[in-house]
Amino acid sequence: MHTLIRSFLADPYVLLWDFCQDNVQQPSRRFCGHKANVFALAFSASSQYLYSGDTDNTILMYDMSRLLASGTSLPEKPTLTYYEHGDSIRAISCHPTQDEIFLSASEDGRIILHDTRADSRYTRAQRTVQQDAEFTGVQIHPTMPHFFVTSDYQGRLCLRDMRMAFGPSSQRRQNGTVQAYVTTLSKTSVSHLSNPEVSSVTFDNTGTKLTATMLHHLPTIYSLSDPIPVAMCSKARRVEGTYSNSCTIKHGSFGSGGLHDDRYYCAGSDDFSAYMWEIPEISDLVERRQEISSDTWSGLGNDNIVGFASSPDEPRHVPVNLDTPMYRLTGHESIVNTALMHPHLQYVVTSGIERDVVLHSPTAISPSAEDMSLTPKEVRPVAPASSRSSRLLMRALGILPDANEDADDDQETIALFDEIRRQEGDGDIFDLRHWSGPEEDSFAHAAMDIDQ
Repeated sequence: MHTLIRSFLADPYVLLWDFCQDNVQQPSRRFCGHKANVFALAFSASSQYLYSGDTDNTILMYDMSRLLASGTSLPEKPTLTYYEHGDSIRAISCHPTQDEIFLSASEDGRIILHDTRADSRYTRAQRTVQQDAEFTGVQIHPTMPHFFVTSDYQGRLCLRDMRMAFGPSSQRRQNGTVQAYVTTLSKTSVSHLSNPEVSSVTFDNTGTKLTATMLHHLPTIYSLSDPIPVAMCSKARRVEGTYSNSCTIKHGSFGSGGLHDDRYYCAGSDDFSAYMWEIPEISDLVERRQEISSDTWSGLGNDNIVGFASSPDEPRHVPVNLDTPMYRLTGHESIVNTALMHPHLQYVVTSGIERDVVLHSPTAISPSAEDMSLTPKEVRPVAPASSRSSRLLMRALGILPDANEDADDDQETIALFDEIRRQEGDGDIFDLRHWSGPEEDSFAHAAMDIDQ
């Protein structure tokens, strides 16, 4: 079942939806202050603060206690503004117990530790990790907050220790890296390795596993203490479509469906759907993972098997392929970028390039929504280019003037991303990205001790 949560705002507002309402139809609050697209949102540990980051290099902080006391319906203004980054904000992650501490990741190649308390002990330089590639994601470990994971454009996925990453130079080591996860891909039918961009990363609620979203590849699952991936989430190709990620930045999430452990993972796809997989126990996945020597691998010929390797001469590891999703979630007219599972209720919220946010539930009636519609079985196919789609595309690009269509009409945006799908939707990562060597990952063999 699904229903639309509609919003027709041309300005970059942040909208807050209250799932304690009997029938969610409108946002309960609006937050203003951004001048560009918002890419990152995070609540602090006790939800006292809401942090948001945009493509104009700005992070805003909203004090939730002030807005709850105000009782006004006007858009809420930020309490604090941060201008420390020099490029788009890609991710924000809050400390699990301290409201005033959070990390931000930016395309300027920096991770910054923020502490809003007046007695913060670090200078700006001491609370910055700088590297030569754009950071695409950051998340603090949910139960061991001195650890955090980062992802970047070069395909690096690293677990870091705040005690080594920040502070005086005398105590900093390797930008805090204690574990570098293997993300380089190998295919039996090609001679080179490929390093897909890791466009986002997320932990489950215990921090025992994490998933990396890889451009032109599949959501890849890791055990925290194991540098080799244990599983990949896919969908055996069917007439109705299959998982793909070539056109937009995607964010997935773990969830429990109301149970204790986060046994499910959900992600959006270029085929206008979202998919949910049940993740087996890590021990089972490790047992089923294959290791193949490099000599044997090169002799497998044109089987087109894909595995992971830390270098051309190292063994290949083939994670378990979870190719049968539990659910396929539809209801969108174009690409789905984000799939967020509710931490307690049996809801999944999906959004993409359209203005609608779609709420999914296994039942027609739920505590927060009434009379939900059956999820459609079919999705709209990407039609061949036509004169109409060309006009819509040129309007979306600003080449032709606006035709004064309805304010809620997403057709120009949909036409733009249809064209992107036609041009980029079948990209092969081994054609697009050639790994140039181990210098791209100077911490590949960093030691790890997480029992601290």
